[in-house]
Amino acid sequence: MDLKSRKLLDKSFSSMGFFSIGMLILSLIIILAPIFIKGTGAFLFKGTIEFRKFDFEQFNRGDRTDLAKEKSKSEESRKFIYELISKFEEQIEEEDIPEAYKYEEELEDIISLIKELLGPSPGEESSVMMRDRYGANRWDKAIEISERILFSESWDYSDKNNMGTKILTPRINNFKGTILEDLFPYLEKNLEILLMPRLTFYWNFFFDRSFDSHLFGGIGPELLGTFYIVLGTMIFAIPIGIIAAIYLVEFAKPGKIINFINISISTLAGVPSIVFGLFGLAFFIMTIKVSNSKSVLAGSLTLALLVLPTIIRASEEALKAVPQTYKEAALSLGAGNIYTIFKVILPAALPGILTGIVISMGRAAGETAPIIFTAAVSVGNPLKLFETLSQPTPLLSWNIYNLVTEHESVESIRHIQFGMVFALVLLVLFLNLTAIILRARISKKLRG
Repeated sequence: MDLKSRKLLDKSFSSMGFFSIGMLILSLIIILAPIFIKGTGAFLFKGTIEFRKFDFEQFNRGDRTDLAKEKSKSEESRKFIYELISKFEEQIEEEDIPEAYKYEEELEDIISLIKELLGPSPGEESSVMMRDRYGANRWDKAIEISERILFSESWDYSDKNNMGTKILTPRINNFKGTILEDLFPYLEKNLEILLMPRLTFYWNFFFDRSFDSHLFGGIGPELLGTFYIVLGTMIFAIPIGIIAAIYLVEFAKPGKIINFINISISTLAGVPSIVFGLFGLAFFIMTIKVSNSKSVLAGSLTLALLVLPTIIRASEEALKAVPQTYKEAALSLGAGNIYTIFKVILPAALPGILTGIVISMGRAAGETAPIIFTAAVSVGNPLKLFETLSQPTPLLSWNIYNLVTEHESVESIRHIQFGMVFALVLLVLFLNLTAIILRARISKKLRG
C-alpha cells in the first residue's frame, strides 16, 4: 500500500472513531436530558402554601410567623368560595332554585375538586389520610385541578377515524343565573392569592421519607436502601470474584474440571435475572434462612451471585494483562508465589479489576427482578445498619417500576418517578466517578 493511500485510510478510521464518539455523546444527551430536566422538578418547583404547611407540620421547617401570616391571608381569600358553596347548598336543600336536583351531582364534583385544590374546608374534621389534610402542594398540580373545576370534560366519538376528541365545556354555563356563577371567575382571577406559589428548593426530597404512598415527602428510604444493597452486594461479590480469578489464572491447571468451571461462569452470566430472584427466595430465605423473610442481606447475596461472573471475567483479563516480566522479576529476587501475586501482580491489575467492579455496581443498583422476591418493599422507613440483616427496604429500582405501573394516582406523582430515576442515575454516576478517580490514582502510582 502506498503512503498516500495509507494516510487516507488512517484519516478515514480516525474520522469514523470521532463520529462514533460524537454519536455516543449525542445519544447520552438525548437519553439523559429529559431525565435531568424532569427529575429536577421533584425538588425545584413552585410550592404552594399547602406544601409549606405540610413541611412545617411534619418536619417543623420554615418560619412560624411568616407561615401564620400567609395562612391568614390565604384563608381570608378562601372564605368567599366556602360561603358561596354553603349558600348554594342551602338553596338546593330548601329548593329555592328551579329544578335544584339537576345541580346536585355536579356540585359534589366541584366540592371534591375544591377540597383537592385547597384542602379541607374550615371546621371539617381532620382526616387520617394525608391527601385529605392538604390541598395541592405544587403550583403545576394546582393549575391542573383549577382547570378541571373551570371546565367539564367530555369526549366526542362521532368521527370513527379517531379514538375520540376531548371537549372542554365551561362549567359556568351550567350554573347561569345562580349564585355559584360567581365562583368560577373568582377562582380564575384569585388562584395565586388562594395558594401563594413560591419557588421552592426542596433539597430534603433526597432525605425525607414518603407519606401517603409518595403523594407527599421524599425518597430518603429508597436512596438509603439502594446504597445498602449495592454495598452489601460488593462486600460479598468482590472478594469471591477476585479470589476465583486469581485461582483460575495463577493456580488452576488446564483440564476438564477447569473447562467446566469456565463454562459454568459463562452460563451464569447469561441466566435471566428473574431466575436469580427465584433462586434467592428458594435458597437464601426458604432453605438456609439467612432471614425470616425478605431482607437486605438476602437481596445482597442474590445480587452478588448475579454480578459474580462479571467480576471474575474482568479480574481474569486484568490479571492476564499484567506483563509476565513482573512475576519473573519478583520471583528472581526471592519473593514467594503468594507474595508475588498479592504484592506485585494484583496491584498492577487493580485498574482493570476496578472496571469490572464499576460495571457490577451499576448493574446491582439498577436491577429490579432479583430484589422483588428477596429485598424490596414498596414503602417503609429508613433502616439502621443492623436492621439490614433481617428487614426489607424500599429500593429505587423497584419503586420506580411500582410507581409507574401500579400506583393509584400515577399521573399525580410523575415528578416523584422522574426524581427517583434522577437519583438512581446520579448514584450510579457517583459510584462510577469514584471508581474512575480511584483507578486513575492507582495507575498513576504504578507508573511512579
